[in-house]
Amino acid sequence: MILHFYFARRFFMSFLVITGVLAALVMLVDGVDQARRFADDDVGWDQVLGMTLLHMPQTINMILPLIMILATVALFIGLARSSELVVTRAAGRSALRALVAPVVVALIIGTLAVAMLNPIVAATSERAEQLTQEYRSNGRAALSVSDEGLWLRQGTEEGQSVIRAWRTNADASVLYNVTIISYDAEKGPVRRIEAESAKLSSGDWELTGAKIWPLAAGVNAEGAAEVHETLTIPSSLTVERIRESIGRVAAVSIYELPEFIRQLEQAGFSTRQHEVWLQAELARPFFLVAMVLVASAFTMRHTRFGGTGVAVLASILLGFGLYFIRSFAQILGENGQIPVILAAWAPPVAAIFLALGLLLHAEDG
Repeated sequence: MILHFYFARRFFMSFLVITGVLAALVMLVDGVDQARRFADDDVGWDQVLGMTLLHMPQTINMILPLIMILATVALFIGLARSSELVVTRAAGRSALRALVAPVVVALIIGTLAVAMLNPIVAATSERAEQLTQEYRSNGRAALSVSDEGLWLRQGTEEGQSVIRAWRTNADASVLYNVTIISYDAEKGPVRRIEAESAKLSSGDWELTGAKIWPLAAGVNAEGAAEVHETLTIPSSLTVERIRESIGRVAAVSIYELPEFIRQLEQAGFSTRQHEVWLQAELARPFFLVAMVLVASAFTMRHTRFGGTGVAVLASILLGFGLYFIRSFAQILGENGQIPVILAAWAPPVAAIFLALGLLLHAEDG
């Protein structure tokens, strides 16, 4: 048990050191990128730093498999150079038993990443998107899905508008049973529009069966109402932006994702991308365990045998290959070509069995 705690502490320390080093590098690169993106906007260095810090949790969450591989490589290369791995085997400990502590630590880190880091990533990425829209446009464009329908907000030169639709088509280009409230920054609500449908084209909403009520003070809204068979109003939204807002599943906490999926289905959107993301997040701890096993399969060897650099490179390349396969499987799941469960769970399970096969071959082959 003492040996397990020793290996666990060494692995966790390697994980913290590598996370700190990569976080510093990511902050430097992302800070330069943010400064370049907002070079033409009136954005100060404090705001650039704030955007960089908001992007940090999402980046760390993305490179967590790479951190796990490097931490495992650092652990076993250090144990091999100090001959502690040789002593461990001489004491009767097999390679699989020596891996118990790193695997348990990786499983705990993966569980914490899903339970704690995921909501942090959702909050920070959503805030970063809002700030980006504030810095680079006249007003923020927002999207929300609830039991009351689909809500949109757009900002144009005429002011802000809030759009509510009960449902939409699959690609979010047409809204049905639409209500639009237009606001002036000083006067408040100035106009209400209800329409049977609204089609988003290049820079405009094309309304069908629309009725307009002016909301100015002292005006009889119903008496001054106008009915239009078709009506065009300007829009700062695009179909791509709406799809991007809905498709940014990382901006939804895993605790809110099941309810969000239900609301998307009610609004008429496809939810396969969100379902795949939910299952992939639940399978994340096992994928991190697979990264530990893959890295250990190449580095649990004495340094006097040589080829340490090649072994490290092979473990990293295999880890990248498994990460690519996992991403490719998720894309197939989102497109409906394979089942959701298979897309999310098959890559980590297959990676674990592959790594175990490599370990058994190296130890007993």
